Amino acid sequence: IWLNLPKDSKMAPPSFAMFWNTNVPVFKNVEEGDESEEAATTASSVTIWAGRDYWNSGNNNSPPPDSWASDPNNDVGIWHIVVRRGDKKPLTLPPAHKGADINRCLFYIEGKDNAVQLNGKSLASKVLIRVQGDQELVLERASDGNNGDDDEPVEFLLLQGRPIAEPVAQHGPFVMNSQAEIHQAFMDYSKTKFGGWPWPRDDMVFDRTKGRFALQQGKETTPPSAADDGTCAK
Repeated sequence: IWLNLPKDSKMAPPSFAMFWNTNVPVFKNVEEGDESEEAATTASSVTIWAGRDYWNSGNNNSPPPDSWASDPNNDVGIWHIVVRRGDKKPLTLPPAHKGADINRCLFYIEGKDNAVQLNGKSLASKVLIRVQGDQELVLERASDGNNGDDDEPVEFLLLQGRPIAEPVAQHGPFVMNSQAEIHQAFMDYSKTKFGGWPWPRDDMVFDRTKGRFALQQGKETTPPSAADDGTCAK
């Protein structure tokens, strides 16, 4: 997941944070005290790919040190939301921690028309909804019989964060603040290939028996469990 940086951080040392599947917090919308396997598999869920874990459901994974998301005041959040029919209560998404100062967008990405309601109103089609950062969001399967009783899960992507509020110039993979900086970025890339490519080939392919790994600052890490080998948190 790539996030823009403010001008003062554009030239920060490159870095990334690897969140393996089993380390990504997932909230299950189950009744309090219900720890049954059936409830866990049929309830709606929120996977916190980045940002505050409002439900204390797992690890609070830390972003790279110079990321816009590393400052809690920016309240960056990236959630994957799945609304299922097995819920015994609506799925309630809390307001952004920093309230109305935070931009918040809800993307309806998978599911049938009129299969879900947001704050009591059916969503007739896949849409992008800009919502107020200081408002609670309530999602539940529609009950009007118009795809509301369909077994297919409904999926959303929620993005939120404080605006950087700076000019944006973009070309290819580069995002800067001016066209002159874009030109300089291309010159830097032609000289250093993003600061130095650690592999002997541009199209490096590893042996299929190697498995998944991450390489950061010369240190290689592997998934903490077999559940992470070849899967992504969803």
